[in-house]
Amino acid sequence: MTTQLSAPPAPVGRAAVVAAVLAAAAELYAEKGPAATSIREVACCSGVNHGLVFRYFGTKDQLVGATLEHLGRRVAELLEQQASMEDIEDALTLQSVVMARALLEGFPVAEYQTTFPAVALLLDRIAALHDCEHTARLAAANAVALQLGWRLFAPFLRASAGLDHMTAAEVREAILAATTQLVDPQQRWRRGPADQSA
Repeated sequence: MTTQLSAPPAPVGRAAVVAAVLAAAAELYAEKGPAATSIREVACCSGVNHGLVFRYFGTKDQLVGATLEHLGRRVAELLEQQASMEDIEDALTLQSVVMARALLEGFPVAEYQTTFPAVALLLDRIAALHDCEHTARLAAANAVALQLGWRLFAPFLRASAGLDHMTAAEVREAILAATTQLVDPQQRWRRGPADQSA
């Protein structure tokens, strides 16, 4: 006896269709990569006619770009809302995996994604901690690289550096401390307002 999986309910209206397509695309791209995922597959998993995917997104490359934009906006929204760390971690992991797969498959991610709201939010928060915009931008880039590296390569990093004895919480704390050191080398965040003039 075989069990048939029922298709998801069809979304109704442009906003619902777009949301369903972006959610399905993100999950499929994380699992298989954009190159191995067809528009028909995204349509099927989102409960949408594939013609609507073409109508609202255009080509496969445009869908990849829209998905990257969507994931970036989602992370920024969660950060601004001060959502739970679990929700933020899940969103960051999904974004990181999709971005990494797209990059490794040769998609020009920097051309497809035109806004970077999570990085913009980080820059807004750390700009005053640096002497010039250039050093703030470098600090943000280094912090993002550190986070991406750990998010994507944690098992390798833990094994190769002999850190298997550390708990997940200890690793997160160490990553946070290193990230804070990158974005705030003089530790101005940790000092009170009266101390910041020093």
